[in-house]
Amino acid sequence: MALNNTYDARILAQETTVGAGVQLLLLALLGAGIGMGPAGWLTGLAFAIATWAVLTRALRRSRPRSFGPANRVTLGRAILVGGVTALVADSFRSSPPVTLLVGLTAVALILDGVDGKVARRTGTSSALGARFDMEVDAFLILVLSVYVAMSVGPWVLLIGTMRYAFVAAARVMPWLNAALPHSMARKTVAALQGVILLVAGSGILPHEATVGIVGLALASLVWSFGRDIAWLWRTGDRKLLGARKPVERTAERDGVRTAERAVTRTVECAAERTLGRTVVRHAGQVIPSSRRVPARSRA
Repeated sequence: MALNNTYDARILAQETTVGAGVQLLLLALLGAGIGMGPAGWLTGLAFAIATWAVLTRALRRSRPRSFGPANRVTLGRAILVGGVTALVADSFRSSPPVTLLVGLTAVALILDGVDGKVARRTGTSSALGARFDMEVDAFLILVLSVYVAMSVGPWVLLIGTMRYAFVAAARVMPWLNAALPHSMARKTVAALQGVILLVAGSGILPHEATVGIVGLALASLVWSFGRDIAWLWRTGDRKLLGARKPVERTAERDGVRTAERAVTRTVECAAERTLGRTVVRHAGQVIPSSRRVPARSRA
């Protein structure tokens, strides 16, 4: 029984390897079905290898007892995102089948609401699972923004790159790494990005309407990031100052006390040499021994 509660690298490696194999199978099906070119194949293979390598490293670092059903759902989403990535890369050569692209994307977006529920119901929620889910979401938005930018304009890339710009900025400004409070507005804005980009990429709306909804998506994302950055600035700066002030005040008090002790000792020594009497220190004053109050007995 104890073995079931310990880290087993071999079983976890099997999970990631199966995921990579399914990814290759999907790429093979896409290649046979639409005649995918070298760009699509190479991009899809690079995505599969990168996902396998990053996930394997994350599992070795976190050492979970099992891969978990929720992570399997997220891995399935990642496989679909790999297919979408290959189709978008191939779209630079020729227009991809929109129905297939929309179908894969729609399933990946729908499953985004499934893995979290599975994790909560099975009690398998983890930091690794949350990060895995977030990275899959972010990459799907990046790929969709690349696809939509080809017809709407390069400014759409701001939607896909904003999260990565935030992560890069956090390396320079560590206060951006602080945990954010729960926000339904943040979740709603994040979910809308994928839906709006999917609708924009499907081509079912007129060009003007597509530009309008994508612009609305970008504006809402800027508002969401701006609000979170402002909150982190206010709370992070206050906590930072609050952590420094006590240290500064303590160091200042210690310095003053050390100086006081040095001065008092110097005065005592000078008084002893001058008066020839023993002196004692009481409340920062030098008092001759003749004025000392006898100490009370503990008895």
